[in-house]
Amino acid sequence: MDGLIRLEIDGHSPTPEELYFPTLVNYGHLTALQVRSGRVQGLGLHLSRLASASLALFDTALEPEHARSLLRHAVRDTPDAAVRVNVYQPSPGGPLSVLVAVRPPAYPSPTPLRLMSVPYQRPVAHIKHLGGFGQIYWGRAAVEHGFDDALLTTPEGEITEAAVHNIAFFDGTHVVWPDAPALPGITMQLLEPLLPSRRATVTLEDLPLYTAAFVTNSIGVTAVSAVDEHVFAVDETLMAGVRQTLQDVPWDEL
Repeated sequence: MDGLIRLEIDGHSPTPEELYFPTLVNYGHLTALQVRSGRVQGLGLHLSRLASASLALFDTALEPEHARSLLRHAVRDTPDAAVRVNVYQPSPGGPLSVLVAVRPPAYPSPTPLRLMSVPYQRPVAHIKHLGGFGQIYWGRAAVEHGFDDALLTTPEGEITEAAVHNIAFFDGTHVVWPDAPALPGITMQLLEPLLPSRRATVTLEDLPLYTAAFVTNSIGVTAVSAVDEHVFAVDETLMAGVRQTLQDVPWDEL
């Protein structure tokens, strides 16, 4: 894996035998986060996500403090990092295993994104699960067509989320988050209650109703300049406000 600093399974460097299951079986869930000076924004939300998804997929609890200790151990000498935490169950009904991958820190794109709409929805969309073949396939297709990433839609053209982002639109007054099956991203969860937000069905035909758009994920916030042929002006005032709102969210000590 390019740029990998450390990989641990259950708090230690994995043996080849321990890597066998997560390499070949794509059933599990994850969270991705940025660490700065040993701190994480929305740490409680990340730990809650891991706990609830473990119950949903395995009917087995993952104690938040155990996950936190494994995360803390993996970044013990890397205060700034991008981290991915995968949870899986090597034996049916057995204990869960936690894989933590530590890489150099990541930052949002400095330029706005152009998105290509594609007819795809993530299965079990509310869980951040492993096995993102469809997202990767359509993301690559978008790049091949001159875009930066894919925007996922239903067969009826209802917008759900981007391939690796949540998306929001601005109607001049409110930030509008699509009211469709999608992953409730941590950055979205942090921003939604702090911005003048509302939920609504948003279709591709509705795009002219909005003056701007942006995407959010664990890396941060990025403006959207186009969806297919529809062009959005980058609202610098809006983007500055959204970024400042996120910047003001406290960072939690690991």
